[in-house]
Amino acid sequence: MRRTPLTALPLVLIAAPVLAAEGKAMNPIGFDLLQYGAAIAVFLVALIVLRITAWPKIAAGLEAREAKIRSEVFATEEARKKAEDLIKQHQRELTEAKASAERSIEQARAEQARLAADLKVKAEAELNAMRDEARRSIEAAKKAAVAEIYEHAAALSTAVAQQILQREVRPDDHRRFVDEIVGKVAKDLAASSAS
Repeated sequence: MRRTPLTALPLVLIAAPVLAAEGKAMNPIGFDLLQYGAAIAVFLVALIVLRITAWPKIAAGLEAREAKIRSEVFATEEARKKAEDLIKQHQRELTEAKASAERSIEQARAEQARLAADLKVKAEAELNAMRDEARRSIEAAKKAAVAEIYEHAAALSTAVAQQILQREVRPDDHRRFVDEIVGKVAKDLAASSAS
């Protein structure tokens, strides 16, 4: 830093009373108007010099710092607002995702219930078809068994009749005997099935 004559003036003013008092004893309680006046003058000169040279730099630094702090506060406030907006957006998305998941679960449950009902209906239809087929098979087997019994009964009755009559039965007689016996056996079976 370069010294100017103006900045050297306070040094001279401070040093003058000290140099003048060198020859005398100093009174600590005494009041020297010249010394106090010099101190005030030095203060005023230093104030003026600082005001002209240093204060603009200090003020500029303070203003720059204030502007920086304000911009940082503004940026922080903007970041906070953006963060709040992002949080709200994420909460909305989370709520929508939950609702979508619940809808998907409900749709899956409804689909599952529909499939279960379809399977139940299909199983019942297959079971009924199997029952009907079993009934038809049983009925056919029953008719075949009855017809076989009729034929066997007719043959047996013919054999019994031949032995009783000791004669040969003609085919017409045989047919008539068979029809009579079959009719009688059918009535007996129908009566026993009904009970």
